[in-house]
Parts: sequence; structure tokens; C-alpha cells
Amino acid sequence: MNGLLTARSQMGLSLAFHIIFAVIGVSLPLMMTIAEWRWLRTREPVYKTLAKRWAKGAAILFGIGAVSGTVLSFELGLLWPRFMEKAGAVIGMPFSLEGFAFFTEAIFLGIYLYGWDRTPELLHFLSGGIVALSGLTSAVFVTFVNAWMNTPSGFLFANGEFTQIEPLKAMLSPASIPEAVHMVLAAYCAVGFATAGVHAWLMLRRGRNGFDEVALSIALAVGGVAVLAQGVSGDALARMVARTQPAKLAALEGQFQTETGAPLRLGGLPDLQQRTTKYALEIPYGLSLLAFHDPHATVKGLNSIPETEWPPVLWVHICFQIMVGLGSALSLVALLGAWLAWKRHAFSAHRWFLKLLVFCGPLGLIALEAGWCVTELGRQPWIVSGILKTSDAVTKVPNLEVPFLLVSALYCVLGAVVLWLLWVHVIADPNSGDVEAL
Repeated sequence: MNGLLTARSQMGLSLAFHIIFAVIGVSLPLMMTIAEWRWLRTREPVYKTLAKRWAKGAAILFGIGAVSGTVLSFELGLLWPRFMEKAGAVIGMPFSLEGFAFFTEAIFLGIYLYGWDRTPELLHFLSGGIVALSGLTSAVFVTFVNAWMNTPSGFLFANGEFTQIEPLKAMLSPASIPEAVHMVLAAYCAVGFATAGVHAWLMLRRGRNGFDEVALSIALAVGGVAVLAQGVSGDALARMVARTQPAKLAALEGQFQTETGAPLRLGGLPDLQQRTTKYALEIPYGLSLLAFHDPHATVKGLNSIPETEWPPVLWVHICFQIMVGLGSALSLVALLGAWLAWKRHAFSAHRWFLKLLVFCGPLGLIALEAGWCVTELGRQPWIVSGILKTSDAVTKVPNLEVPFLLVSALYCVLGAVVLWLLWVHVIADPNSGDVEAL
């Protein structure tokens, strides 16, 4: 491995690991707050038990996420010193605001965990809401940094230096709002379906019970609403990419020729030698319509862009197809769940639906990881689009294989620890009395 490939591999591994805990930190506090709200409304003990269990899970995963996030913060400076040296002053505001949101979440999570029966019920409920809001804003500010890297703004770049910096304009770059909305919805979708899948699996093992029933209902509601809203969010994000990142759009769709009325491709494998996308199902005018809301709009192809500035077309295209395909599948499951709820059918009464949810449990997380691969790989070879190349930002320190192996080992240990903690402290024992048979 050369230094650039090793640094990118380590950063990619760290991001892929950390993002799981980051999205759980966004979504699980919302679900525990909904559970407590239901308890305050109904006074049914199962909702209070569920809120406490999910709060324990949020605390465990928050701690692991803090460790992996600390590793990431060090890697930004150690692996990409030129990026931090040049761009640090521009992106400092969202990073500092993210830190403020992180500490707010930590403080109120402690109040929530230890405030049961010690604080007034309304204040305790509000502390959960603050945890959920802090997790959301933390994710938004981090996404603003990534959005700036994709569509840099708020500065003048002269003689290799960022000058005349406008921090607020930089933070609110053209990609900031579309990316942030898409990321937050992806977090709710991925964790909602993952949680529903876990409780569906538990219900298949335990039989019908009140605890898993209400947990599944809340989780599926959060994940289902989010995945259906992603259609609107994805449309806004695609149009932003079309305007600001034509190379990424062309790689997403395997579009080699600049074309008026470009087709939308489903599946297929880009062939860089022949400069065509084989085996794809093409929908005439589809790409022009989706990207520009005009079926006769011109879409810029990769052939009009220097090949040295192409992203890894094959992997970007495949990851994009995975993300869209899994998101579409989960949307159908969400609609099916909504139909069952409208018919007032208990989810637990249909074993086939529980098995479907178990199968779909990991799909949201896979789509999430694929989406981040699209975002990061699609920007290459730039670390800051059009301004600073990734190869120019990487550290010159040799033997990067050593920290890469150490970080990989750390994540294996952390992954094993978190699975054990969740099994012991969050997943209810059928004989514990927390699970009431229906």
C-alpha cells in the first residue's frame, strides 16, 4: 500500500465504523423520548420500561461513538495535515458548534438516565427531547463540513491560501441544507428499521408480547416516515449535485457522453475502456428530468471532463445503485406497514411480516454506508472540490500501515464490547418480567 491509499483506507474504515454510532445517537434518543411521551399519555408501564431500555442503549452507544469520534478527530490532523492547515479556519465554526451540541447531549443524557423519579416528569421528558435535538444538531453541523468540502464557498482562494473568509457563508454552502436533511432522514431510517428488525427477531423467538410490540411500532413509524420523506430529500440533493458537481452526477449514472434528454440508468456496469454502461435498464429522458426537472436538459458527460479528475466511476455507480435500490425496497416495506396499521392489524399477528422486518433490519445501515461512499468517492480526486486534491493533503509520514492495523484492531474490540453490552443491558430477558405476554 502507498501512503495515500493507506491513509484513505484508514479514514474510510474510521468513518464507516463511527457513522453507525453517530446515526444511533441521532435516532435512538428520539425513539426513547417518544416512548416516554406515550408513557406520560397512557401510564402503561411497558412504555416506561422501553424508554429506560433505549436510554441505556443510547448511553452505551454514545460512549463508543465518543471514542471512535475522538480517533477521527486525531486522524484529520495526523493523516491530512495540509487540509487542516489550509481549511481549518474556514470550517472551524461548524466543528466548534458540533462540539457544543455533543457536550449538551452528554449532559442531558446523564440527567435523563439518572433523573427518573428524581426530577419532575415534565422536566425529565424535556431533558430527553434536548438529547434528541442535540444529537440531531450535532449531525447537521458535521454534515455542513462535508457539504463545504463538496461545494466550497465563503472565501477567496489566492496564492494557495484561503483569504477573506466568511464563516457563516462557508457553513451554509450550496450543499449544506440538502445534505443535512438527507443525512438526518437517513439516520432515522437506518436506525428505525434496524431497531424494528431486532424486536421482530425477538418476537419470533419469544412469541407475542407487549414490550416488543410497542418497540417495533415506534421504531417502524420513525424509520417508515423517514424513508418515505427521503424521496423528496433525494430529489433536492440530486438537483444540487447536477448544478454543482457534474463529474459526480455523471459517475453516479455512468453517463459518459454529454447528452440532451439523457436516460436514467437502473443497474449496469460502467466500462471505462469502451466508455459505456453495460447491462443497464435505460429510462428515456429520465436523468434529465430528475436532475433538472426538464426532460430535454443537457447532462454533462464524463468525456467532457479530464480523466484525471474522474472519480472511481465503477464504485460510485455501484454504491449509488445499492443506496437507491435499498431505499426503494424499504419504502415499499414502510407502505406495507402503514397499510397494516391502517387496517388495525397488529404487526405481531403476521409472522411473515416479522420475518420481512428481520430481513430488512440491516438494509438501512447498508444503504447509509453506500450513500457515504457515494459522497466521499464521488468527490475524488479532490478533498476540497476543485481547490485541494486529496493527494496533496495527505501526510508524508511513512509506515502508515502500522496505525491502520492498530485502528482496525481497536474497532474490532470496540465492536465486540458494544455487542456484548447491548445484549446484556438493553435486550430484555424473556424471564425478567419486563416482557409481558399478549
